[in-house]
Amino acid sequence: MKKQKIEIPLEVFEAVSELPIDIQELMNKAQQARENAYAPYSRFRVGAALQLSSGKIVLGNNQENAAFPSGLCAERVAVFNAGANFPNEIITALAITVRSENKKISEAIAPCGACRQSLAEYEQKQKSPIEIYFMGETGEIIKVASVMDLLPLGFDAKYL
Repeated sequence: MKKQKIEIPLEVFEAVSELPIDIQELMNKAQQARENAYAPYSRFRVGAALQLSSGKIVLGNNQENAAFPSGLCAERVAVFNAGANFPNEIITALAITVRSENKKISEAIAPCGACRQSLAEYEQKQKSPIEIYFMGETGEIIKVASVMDLLPLGFDAKYL
């Protein structure tokens, strides 16, 4: 038996002010989107902002529904919005931020598995990586250079 480790390359920023200027703006947009989330059940608000190659920014936030699991995460709202409205644009970066109405979140929260899979599909479709920056309400921001850094043994169309 051979054992191997999967390591995730990442960068850690201590504050939003340490991010490149365009990513600071992207994270600010994600924070604004977070506040418009529809989260009456979990009271856990998530905001996402995608940067497109044209410079456009596409927003998303979580949308809950009493008939669980009919809601949709912020990351998928944003990426599906981009896919529907800007189908030929390349997604270059994604900023994600969360806030709980029940407690302070000061650690970076990565996308859920379903969002990772959806984002990976778009990254493969466009044949270029999507940088992902994620954080809590406050605290460190983590950056990965590609969705595949978060989904290293991902499933894709080549298996179908």
